[in-house]
Amino acid sequence: MHKRTSWYSLFILVCLPIFLAKADAPADIKAYTQANQAQILQDFKALLAIPNISAVPEDMFKNADWITAYIAERGFTSEVVTAGGAPYILAEKKVPGASKSILIYAHFDGQPVEPSNWATPPFEPTLIDKPIELGGKPVEWDGKAPLNPQWRLAARSAGDDKGPVIALMAALDAMEALNITPSVNIKLVLDGEEEIGSPTLEAILKEHGHKMDAELMLFCDGPMHPSRIQQLVFGMRGSMTLELTTYGALSPLHSGHYGNFSPNPTDRLMRLLTSMTDTDGNILIKGYNDQTRPISPAEQQAIDNIPNIDAQLRHDLAIAESLGKTVRVEEGVLKPAIIVKGFQAGGVGSQSRNIIQPEATASLNLRLSAGQTPAFLREKMEAHIVEQGFVITYDDPTIEMRRENKLLAKLEWRPGPYPAFRSEIDSPEAIKLTSIMDSLSTEPTILTPTLGGSLPIYLFEEALDMPIIILPIANHDNNQHGRNENLRLQNLWDAVEIYAAILSEYDR
Repeated sequence: MHKRTSWYSLFILVCLPIFLAKADAPADIKAYTQANQAQILQDFKALLAIPNISAVPEDMFKNADWITAYIAERGFTSEVVTAGGAPYILAEKKVPGASKSILIYAHFDGQPVEPSNWATPPFEPTLIDKPIELGGKPVEWDGKAPLNPQWRLAARSAGDDKGPVIALMAALDAMEALNITPSVNIKLVLDGEEEIGSPTLEAILKEHGHKMDAELMLFCDGPMHPSRIQQLVFGMRGSMTLELTTYGALSPLHSGHYGNFSPNPTDRLMRLLTSMTDTDGNILIKGYNDQTRPISPAEQQAIDNIPNIDAQLRHDLAIAESLGKTVRVEEGVLKPAIIVKGFQAGGVGSQSRNIIQPEATASLNLRLSAGQTPAFLREKMEAHIVEQGFVITYDDPTIEMRRENKLLAKLEWRPGPYPAFRSEIDSPEAIKLTSIMDSLSTEPTILTPTLGGSLPIYLFEEALDMPIIILPIANHDNNQHGRNENLRLQNLWDAVEIYAAILSEYDR
């Protein structure tokens, strides 16, 4: 009896406090974040103030130096590596007793800016009370008063994608302050050239991929669901770009003198483009969809469980009807798409002239679905153009070519196409992550099969043997890539909670 009482007492003294600490951990992390918001925000501002356009190497190395020093304070060892382009940061924090690792990806470069288009300077992080497009204004904050969680921090890369670096380090600070040990080793790969297609990532992975071994990779990028419910994403569309040019006469012609004689390349290009899709965006090119992976029952169930925001989206976007009419936005992004993103064939309004242009060009964005490969789609696209009667050239046609071929099309395939990526939505890793995130909210975690954007995930999928899941933290209306980019403060605070929960619980 005495022995049993002794063991029970030992349990009470040693184990119960651990269980209680675990039970209160999310609330404690939340309280820590609340108490340290000013410092977290100050750190975020300091990073956002460093210009980060990928094409300016000296700025990217300044970012890399700041980040490596910042994460070193949290126990990370890191190295800055390059393969002829912008820098990448590889880092690791070893945790005593941990037998598993999580690899976390984020990028710290941003899109180019035109400061005159911004309401606030893009590299002077500014608190605003709401989105600029809704009448938002800068906030006068004394650094002491409570921060309104609905305020935004406006700066380039606030939403895409410097936030994860700050939130992750704040999570580790909170865990250390509360004596919560991570359950896994933490590895980082921070990309300095994602916004230009990560052109040297393949070389980086060939040389350094062995340093990234882990049981799970979290891709921390992209916007959350508009409902603001926590979310996991399992796929991204692929992307290719095609510049397509058609030809008419060798020089501009007077439309009155030659309007019923000389072919109009603008008309030819428009007819070619409309032969590719119908009015609902369905692709009409033979065989184009043959590689597309069907939606699995688990994915369809996940879509059915997502709050339906289509009506609200149509209202917010001021569109009377969406393509596909009854097709949900979450289903639409699982399909391939051909988007005409630009068209050039003379001027309009005050720039218009009564001439028939000698050529017309369209820029096409091809969005790939899971299973499709760039080489296959290029083959199908070119076969379709030939079927429409065109002769294809990859260089500017000679005068002789123009004289001998009534229909000419020059194709310029841009380098760096992305295949699509889609992982299993019901994998053991997905189930484990979902359970952890569900514990943080009364709302079940949204599981999204695919987002519409593109990321260089396929290169990691090819080089590394581990499940890859996307964990977005940015507000859906963050204006990524555009003017007045911003991050809602509550999204930053929530990210601290989420990262802390995953790191502390994943291998318990």
